[in-house]
Amino acid sequence: QVQLVESGGGLVQPGGSLRLSCAASGSIFNILTMGWYRQAPGKQRELVAAVASGGSTNYADSVKDRFTISRDNAKNTVYLQMNSLKPEDTAVYYCLATIYSGSTFRYWGQGTQVTVSS
Repeated sequence: QVQLVESGGGLVQPGGSLRLSCAASGSIFNILTMGWYRQAPGKQRELVAAVASGGSTNYADSVKDRFTISRDNAKNTVYLQMNSLKPEDTAVYYCLATIYSGSTFRYWGQGTQVTVSS
């Protein structure tokens, strides 16, 4: 069993910054990829950013040059530094971990709300 605990969401004004964290715990043998998705009301969940075990990253075009994903393998934790936030960034942000343990499994966090508003 694997648990993902997210933190760092909240209310911020346009142009502000937030840092999200997601810590994985439990029966972890090999975390392949960790990433962040988001879902705004009435929209589909979409990829924001992901980081592989080797450090390669992938970003949605809408957040490039504003968001930075990083990973601490020793702590099984992934971070998302969000700068220059816009109202359209408002969504519930979910952490995803892809873990290899004989087979590949995907685990989701419970989600953290990010609201960008003046």
